[in-house]
Amino acid sequence: MKVLNLYVAIFKYIYFFYSTMKHHYFLFLSLVFFMGCSEDSKPKKPLILYVGTYTDGTSEGIYTLRFNPKTGALDSLQLKAKLPNPSFLARSNNGNFLYAVQETADFDSLGGGVTAFSIKDGLLEEINSKGSGGAHPCHITLSQNGQVAVSNYTGGNVGVFDIEDDGSLGDQQILDHNPMDTTGMAHAHKAHFTEKGLFVADLGLDALKRYTKQPHGWIPAEQTDLKLPDGAGPRHFTFNTDRSFLYVINELNATITVFKRDGEGSYHPIQTESTVATDWTGQKACADIHLSPDGTFLYGSNRGENTLVIFSVDQASGKINLVGRESVQGDWPRNFVLTPDGNFILVANQRSNNITVFRRNIETGTLEYTGQFEVGAPVCLVFD
Repeated sequence: MKVLNLYVAIFKYIYFFYSTMKHHYFLFLSLVFFMGCSEDSKPKKPLILYVGTYTDGTSEGIYTLRFNPKTGALDSLQLKAKLPNPSFLARSNNGNFLYAVQETADFDSLGGGVTAFSIKDGLLEEINSKGSGGAHPCHITLSQNGQVAVSNYTGGNVGVFDIEDDGSLGDQQILDHNPMDTTGMAHAHKAHFTEKGLFVADLGLDALKRYTKQPHGWIPAEQTDLKLPDGAGPRHFTFNTDRSFLYVINELNATITVFKRDGEGSYHPIQTESTVATDWTGQKACADIHLSPDGTFLYGSNRGENTLVIFSVDQASGKINLVGRESVQGDWPRNFVLTPDGNFILVANQRSNNITVFRRNIETGTLEYTGQFEVGAPVCLVFD
């Protein structure tokens, strides 16, 4: 009887222990599930989108929109600054300043202009404006150490400004691309600062020019030019994270050229692919190019065909492989931007006066159209 009672006591203890642990186990699972659901259900903070435009139609300057990063919806259009043809914008890394070109030929005797704004409580306050150094400035970019580079398309040069502590535009250096010994016509279209230099795409010279910084200013780098085929028309470009590969979109022949960096720091072409369908016979005029945040997909905008071309990127070789093309649901796509999380792409369609939004499949790189918002002649999109 004592032995039987002992077994009964042991059984009751085991059953109690199991029941208690089982209760805690399900309590733990429920807590994890609740926390997970609570995290997923947290509303994502709306993003502010700055829109640069051409002002020869209904637009008056620089606008903002509010973007919902969960649904992809755009709303709350507001005019933030009246400015002639602010076709390209650049925001400082600290979020305190915004810089805009004035893509004109009559700001001063040399051509177009550039304007510095402070960003305070959602408002743009002009700090100062200066001549860009050439006609029709079409791109602007910032360095990590206090300079702005403005690409003057018709002027065929680049104006590099120092940025003062208050965000204003200071002294300027002109990098002139117009050749003295040929009949070529320079058309600087995009500049980009790296840790060790400055790259400039020149559509007219079919080359990327390289510069290096010296105490007295910028001078041609050891590899002065990255040459592209005659008539290619390099327009915009982007690097992968460690700058071992460079991707150039060529406006005139509708191609993307991949460059690889060698051990000496020079870049050499390793691949060129068409951005338009093989049976496309209409106008070809590529515009913008961007890598996804994880570097696994490359996107380019095709004016004329009115598509975004999608390539996958081999991380080891840097080479690209066609995934497909997606209609931009508009006419004449210019600049486009990926959201910081990579979940959406927004496209500025100049001639159809709309910004279209696409949800991006992070695994496949493909796009799904989700909606649009009407804006007069949008050209450049920049998230706050």
